Amino acid sequence: MRKRTLGKSSLEVSALGFGCMGLSANYGPPMERHEGIKIIRAAVERGVSFFDTAEAYGPFANEELVGEALAPFRKDVVIATKFGFGIQADGTRYGLDSRPDHIRQVAEASLRRLNVETIDLLYQHRVDPGVPIEDVAGAVKELIEQGKVRHFGLSEAGAETIRRAHSVQPVTAVQSEYSLWTRDPEQNGVLAACGESGIGFVPFSPLGAGFLTGKIGTGTEFHSTDFRNASPRFRPEARAANMALVDLLKRIAEKKHATPAQIALAWLLAQKPWIAPIPGTTKLHRLEENLGAVEVELTPEDLREIEEAASKIPIQGARLPEAVLKMSES
Repeated sequence: MRKRTLGKSSLEVSALGFGCMGLSANYGPPMERHEGIKIIRAAVERGVSFFDTAEAYGPFANEELVGEALAPFRKDVVIATKFGFGIQADGTRYGLDSRPDHIRQVAEASLRRLNVETIDLLYQHRVDPGVPIEDVAGAVKELIEQGKVRHFGLSEAGAETIRRAHSVQPVTAVQSEYSLWTRDPEQNGVLAACGESGIGFVPFSPLGAGFLTGKIGTGTEFHSTDFRNASPRFRPEARAANMALVDLLKRIAEKKHATPAQIALAWLLAQKPWIAPIPGTTKLHRLEENLGAVEVELTPEDLREIEEAASKIPIQGARLPEAVLKMSES
């Protein structure tokens, strides 16, 4: 597996990471614990060294799963987790909460659940409008000085917030949704801010929540607990319109002897050398397919062809439900 460094930091990760959320939440029933451990360890065996979790996934269960799965490989992997949601001990939520005291409490709890001495990368999960970002960055800076955290990150933050946070505590990585069907970071200044400040960028949902694999059709039905049931972009009429993007990926994939998913990931990897996507999966054959994207070489001509064709395909439907988007700056 090839490596990448997140911006100007010292944090080196596998070019493709592994998003662990779907093992415990949001895509239907959680996996059996032993199966989740198996897929995470399979990723490590295939060279993945960058794993993404959060207290909110479950809540809490995903961090415990990741901690157990990665315990034998702790020195060889980078574990990223997140704070920022208000979550009671029983799992009930109360909105956003990035008060410094709460950040410290969450960090301590995450350290216990992950069974680690230090969190490699700690993200603010969503920007809390009630707490100045300078206070948030200051709280994480203290955790870094105490040796409990190594690197600071932001998720779904706007360009100005990124710059303000970075002036207090250097930001190592920014995480937002980014793919061929979600180009927002290019348009809202987030990628530019990362480039200017030497910050790495970590695209989540790099396969469009599975849509860009070409395995989801207009008639595909999701489990009742799957978030895609509430996503405007996954309504049948939107899926039908957005299939043009999948058709484009299939055309390029055929030419490159690859799969649509591999082309979608290779396209992201080709955008910037400091981008490290984190696709997730529950299936071994999908994991191996995704990792094969690292070997797909897209030439400048391929990239121009993709760009020209994609620019003519208007994506239908918001990427997330309105209530969720309201918590995002990006």
